[in-house]
Amino acid sequence: MENLKKIFNTLLDFIYKKRCYFCNSNKECTKMCSQCYSELNFSDYNPNRTIHGVDIFTAGIYEKKLQKMIRGVKYHKQKDLAFFQAKFMWEYFMNISDKNNLPDKLQVIPTPLYKTREQKRGYNHMKLVAEEFCRLSGYILNNKLIKRIKETKPQYKLSRQERMKNLKNAFQVNKSELLDMPVLLLDDICTTGSTFESMIDELHENSINDIICLAAATP
Repeated sequence: MENLKKIFNTLLDFIYKKRCYFCNSNKECTKMCSQCYSELNFSDYNPNRTIHGVDIFTAGIYEKKLQKMIRGVKYHKQKDLAFFQAKFMWEYFMNISDKNNLPDKLQVIPTPLYKTREQKRGYNHMKLVAEEFCRLSGYILNNKLIKRIKETKPQYKLSRQERMKNLKNAFQVNKSELLDMPVLLLDDICTTGSTFESMIDELHENSINDIICLAAATP
């Protein structure tokens, strides 16, 4: 059934000529054409910051096409763009893996949404990205290890201190879901690092210490 759905969607794309979300071209019949994708630029390959001994990497700068991509996936139901966001993050991660001697096996944890927010949006955008990231990388998706148990305010208008208060006790680890491999936390934007920090704190509370963090972008 899933294969038939893919074939049907491919036929629809061909008939209706899917347009690039960024330049409106229909030459490649894709949501992001190769020219627009080539305009995305990586950050340097050093950690953006370190929180409680955990390196936080950010793949790019939250501006221009990368900003539009992230907002498209997150707010505008442009689910097809999750593949391109994952591809951008994976290509960056391959470079830092070579330079930082990172593990070959990882369990990938997308930042969870609170249940009512996910129901309202209809999906967790970072779970979509993580699924594509795992298809590209061969890593294991583990979206059951960490759950969001507290409804929090949107972070973008809050100071760092307010963000940390907002996220206090927001996450809960189910240690029975832990796999025997290091953890890679994925998020879309790392501004102050407070979301990663809150998840790191909860993992450390459960004696899970082998952690890497990767965000698609930083301001």
